[in-house]
Amino acid sequence: MEQKENPKAETGKASASGQAETETTSVSAVTGSVNTYMLEVTDFSKKYRNNERYSARHVNFTVSAGEVVGLVGSNGAGKSTIIKSVIGVLPFAEGAIKVDGYDIAKQSEQAKRLIGYVPDDHSVYEKLTGREYINYIGSLYGATKQQKQYVTGELAKRFEIAHALDTQIAGYSHGMRQKICILGSITHRPKLWILDEPMVGLDHQTMALLCEYIRSYADSEHSVLFSSHNLEVVKKTCDKVVFIKQGEVANIVDFTEETDFDLSGYYTTLNEVKEDA
Repeated sequence: MEQKENPKAETGKASASGQAETETTSVSAVTGSVNTYMLEVTDFSKKYRNNERYSARHVNFTVSAGEVVGLVGSNGAGKSTIIKSVIGVLPFAEGAIKVDGYDIAKQSEQAKRLIGYVPDDHSVYEKLTGREYINYIGSLYGATKQQKQYVTGELAKRFEIAHALDTQIAGYSHGMRQKICILGSITHRPKLWILDEPMVGLDHQTMALLCEYIRSYADSEHSVLFSSHNLEVVKKTCDKVVFIKQGEVANIVDFTEETDFDLSGYYTTLNEVKEDA
């Protein structure tokens, strides 16, 4: 059985009808106090050197414990810039990003240990075998022996890659490399799992399996943020979607509140609007 790593507290909140609702919140690893968000992006802006235009500007959104949030936008909208800043790869000078209360700019080491990341290029160490890669990444993040064995055992079988774990990654297909990258990213059971375009190149069966696992991972009190162009996957998997256009948040839609939201229609309309000159 998988262990829950993020303790939760419940607080009463009055609803519009006057009845008490239950809001699930995490206990901050920093202060021990109740913290509603596992990820909090506040007024974040990023401009690359020698570029007058912002790649991300005044971005605000949150990811709660137990929530799956999708980042949706056209190519070049700023999704990868946001994700790479969240994981601490890109430095920034404007705004704040906190992971379970840790500031990614000021408390980078503590914040990064809570994150699992799948990059959009699915880069891995080709000279290692799949098993060696999983164990290596797990050790970097302090994964236990039991956690590593779970990934190389039950989870590898679930993702149909167990047969190739002792083969050098250099001989893997694109889809197999993607699978081993995904497994390596969750070996330490991160509180915040971030995936950048994880569905690209996967066959339909593996895509469905990953969607199912993302959902179950969040349901076990973890948080997930992923970017995707696959609107069907987003609608099926996410609790909330953050639409990015020209580096800014164009809209945030909570599917738990707007169950009939026309995601495809809205996305088409959003991208039909002319970009500023």
